[in-house]
Amino acid sequence: MIAKVVVSAALYAAALSATVFCGSMAAEVCKTQSQMQPAERDSLAQAALTFAQRVQANDSNGIQALTIAEYTQNFGGIAAAIATAMPKTQGARLEVESIFLLDASDLKPATATAAEAQFFCSLNQTPSETNFIIPGLPSGLYGFAMVNTAGTATPWQLAFLLRQEQGTWKLAGFYPRALTAGGHDGLWYWTTARTMTKDKHPWSAWLYYQEAENLLRPAGFLSSTHFEKLQAEQLSAAPPALSGGISTDAPLVVKGKGDAEYRFTVLVPDDSFNRDKLDIVAHMKVDALGDAGAERVRSTAAMSALLAAYPELRQSFHGVWIFTEAPGQSPATLELAMPDIPS
Repeated sequence: MIAKVVVSAALYAAALSATVFCGSMAAEVCKTQSQMQPAERDSLAQAALTFAQRVQANDSNGIQALTIAEYTQNFGGIAAAIATAMPKTQGARLEVESIFLLDASDLKPATATAAEAQFFCSLNQTPSETNFIIPGLPSGLYGFAMVNTAGTATPWQLAFLLRQEQGTWKLAGFYPRALTAGGHDGLWYWTTARTMTKDKHPWSAWLYYQEAENLLRPAGFLSSTHFEKLQAEQLSAAPPALSGGISTDAPLVVKGKGDAEYRFTVLVPDDSFNRDKLDIVAHMKVDALGDAGAERVRSTAAMSALLAAYPELRQSFHGVWIFTEAPGQSPATLELAMPDIPS
């Protein structure tokens, strides 16, 4: 579970850390695969498939040699993602699911403030769109491609942001992810969240909506008409205590026994151990950490308080992870299955 968090943070940083800011937004052009010329479509699809095959072969050196200069000297996050994704692709057929051609050739560097490259991709002349909002994107011709695995128990997707340099597609971002969690896909979590909302289980629904987005959204800079609908549903169904989100500055405060208060800054679903149900991951803010024994007692009490406040969570999840965090100290971590958490 911890490894998954580290890799995700590294990929998020890699996606947003381009070093040249873009200026005018008027010039960005998106083509879906049906709008591309055959040569454009075939070139981008073949490049994506080749990168996916290199991931499957754990060819980190080969991928680094075909990575844009901004990331070749700081390749650790991408290398870690390749190592994580490689075992998930073994024995799988690789199939190019979808591709987009993103033309930012006429972008000019900004002189004062950072701007965003915005690509709005209409789908088959319908009101539906897929949109890419990428901060700090240097000018150039880009492609975004999704390659799915087939023929394995757990399907995965390997998504690539590519940039064309001197006629060669090079890696500008890599976003691997599972397409199922707990044996279910993102659409199942979305529809189940709707049912939970109708059944007056808003806390479970809020976490299931999160998992639906985790499974359905290929990268953080990609949105679509469907994702916006999902997010609107989640916001509408959110419990009042969560409607504004939670953070270090605005924690979810839960009272426990003996007037104890537990301040949760993160509450998310997790499927790192591929169980039949998701776990809940909660980050808890404290002033200082005690010894291992004291932290186990506090974390267990925090779990009990959380489940006492929102008992519906016991039925919908396998267990709870608590990350207890204090300034200047490494977090203390505890995971317990629901039957092991005292009422």
